[in-house]
Amino acid sequence: MFFRSILALFALLFGLGACAVGSNPPQTAGQPAGLPPEIAREVGAIYASPVLQSFVDRVGQKVVVAAGLPGSYRFFVLDDPVANAHAISSGGYVFVTRGLLAVIEDEAELAAAFGHELGHIVRRHAAQRERVRRAVTDAAVKAAATSGSVTVGRSVAREGLLALRRYSREQELEADQTGLGYIVRAGYRGSAMASLIEKLQFQARLEDELIGPMPESSERSALSTHPDPDERLVALSGIEVARQPGESGRQPYLAAVEGMSVDDAPEEGFVRGATFLHPIMRLAFSAPPDFRLFNDHEGVLGVGRDRSLLYFSCTDEQIPGRLDDWMRNQLKPTPTDIQATEIGGVEAAIGSKPRGSDTGLDQIRYVLVRRGTGICYFNLLSEGPDRDRRIETLVAATRSFHALSEAEAAALKPFHLHVIEPAGASAATLAQRMPYGDYRLQRLLTLNGVDQPAALARLPQIKIVEP
Repeated sequence: MFFRSILALFALLFGLGACAVGSNPPQTAGQPAGLPPEIAREVGAIYASPVLQSFVDRVGQKVVVAAGLPGSYRFFVLDDPVANAHAISSGGYVFVTRGLLAVIEDEAELAAAFGHELGHIVRRHAAQRERVRRAVTDAAVKAAATSGSVTVGRSVAREGLLALRRYSREQELEADQTGLGYIVRAGYRGSAMASLIEKLQFQARLEDELIGPMPESSERSALSTHPDPDERLVALSGIEVARQPGESGRQPYLAAVEGMSVDDAPEEGFVRGATFLHPIMRLAFSAPPDFRLFNDHEGVLGVGRDRSLLYFSCTDEQIPGRLDDWMRNQLKPTPTDIQATEIGGVEAAIGSKPRGSDTGLDQIRYVLVRRGTGICYFNLLSEGPDRDRRIETLVAATRSFHALSEAEAAALKPFHLHVIEPAGASAATLAQRMPYGDYRLQRLLTLNGVDQPAALARLPQIKIVEP
């Protein structure tokens, strides 16, 4: 997922190991009986809707039976607003997120998502990738030892990883084709695999509009583990069963997702534009207006249009004494320009990471804020010609951190998906009902899997997000 990949990069840039003051553990409340604790810790919380869970499992079991797959499988909805699906071959667990359920249109596309993941399991792709990865590591170590050069070892490792990623992309195409066969045997329309990929393509385009496209390069393309959506669609177009007619199941699908949350769980807090609000912890802050916030149980990541970064999290770890003294004595490398201050009426400290070979010309700031017996912290990064002014803007944004009153926290509710009949209303009119500050029409079109308002008008029922 985009969030986790950029968060990993963020950790490397900041040296979070030195600045880590703790993180919140994954939420596992609401796990169904029979889901082992180690799996629950890995995948996160299961969405607390027995009706939706039952529907999803029914569709998954229908694909399994039609495909004649041996063994047992279980299908779950993860309480996660990011569109994604994955499988754990050990135990036959297959997961889709609420985010994926929101953007697909019918039962056939849900079956296609399951078919793809089952294809990975049946083809033993995870085990194959692990064997290749171990071979790459062994080859790199041997090359370094034989040549006496770490540089040679790194070169071998890089070439091997490029080959591994190309191999992974081939596996994705294979999973598409395998899953396509499964859903056709289950009686679903063969076009569902292609239309599922198109829905994800629409979602990716919306994300590009929201935060700006990531820098393109031939290296980035080579490192990608997933083939381009157009490449996947072309591969499917040459398969005859991809045109096989069959069941769509749109009405039962829309009935199943009616009322589903499309927001983060209240325990994780809510993103509202460039503002983050947590009803349980009763706190809030606002990033600069051009920032997009991505919420996760580990923290909140903010990405600016200029690729400036902000990371926020809280911990119950107790820091005795003054925060500026702790920053001066405990953080390594020791920050410079440390200052004691107040933010939101409570003790805070601000420091700069020393510039050096590991940070180049980047501007990095650490901001600690006392919260009860624990602390909250911001890590800030800016680069480029405007980095000095930009980092000061980010530091100023951290001063928006404040506590919420009981009434303010109680008023915070998640957004939900509803299915309505347009009743002749224009796409522009319907978009105004979406509870977002920008890109309302684009969000509405993406939610319904179309790219033009005229296509939306032809749908007898549409999905819409409302408070």
